[in-house]
Amino acid sequence: MAQDQERREDGLDTVAEAARTAARKGPPPVHLWNPPYCGDLDMRIGSDGTWYYLKTPIDRPALVRLFASVLKREGDRYFLVTPVEKCGIRVDDAPFVAVELRVEAFGPRQELHFRTNVDDWVACDADHPLRFEPQPDSGGLKPYLHVRRDLWARVKRALFFDLVDLGGERDLAGARVFGVASAGAFFPMAPADDLQEFM
Repeated sequence: MAQDQERREDGLDTVAEAARTAARKGPPPVHLWNPPYCGDLDMRIGSDGTWYYLKTPIDRPALVRLFASVLKREGDRYFLVTPVEKCGIRVDDAPFVAVELRVEAFGPRQELHFRTNVDDWVACDADHPLRFEPQPDSGGLKPYLHVRRDLWARVKRALFFDLVDLGGERDLAGARVFGVASAGAFFPMAPADDLQEFM
């Protein structure tokens, strides 16, 4: 058992060192890197934002933040990328979770700021939109926030109700819709008459 633990930590440290080197000069420009694919790691991001390596949760927040900084999405696949290698990982839902909401100003000047589970603050605007996905099984809506380069954060359910409280109705393309505004942009949730179905 101790040997397995040691092997697990060695493998994790090898991946971490490559990410650390890549991140040394500031936010890594992973969108500019196209290294050769080196296979998949036994790494997974659960739907609650927990990172797993060899099916064991990674309990070092600084390490999770480091890995998150070199995360890249290509189509439906996710990779940890450095200038010299690209390793595939699995993501159950979205790679991040929005866990806190801060509202700056209200009314027409309202701005929504979200903190993710890796302690990044993201200002919701036209470049970082909210989207609301209908859930056929539960009949509800699942909100997501665009974080960067096609990487999204699932917005926690409690924050969804905050967004509803901050929302309002507008006419869009001849239909009355309910949604929420931030930084001058409006993000529709559902037709105004149907909103109760999604609550």
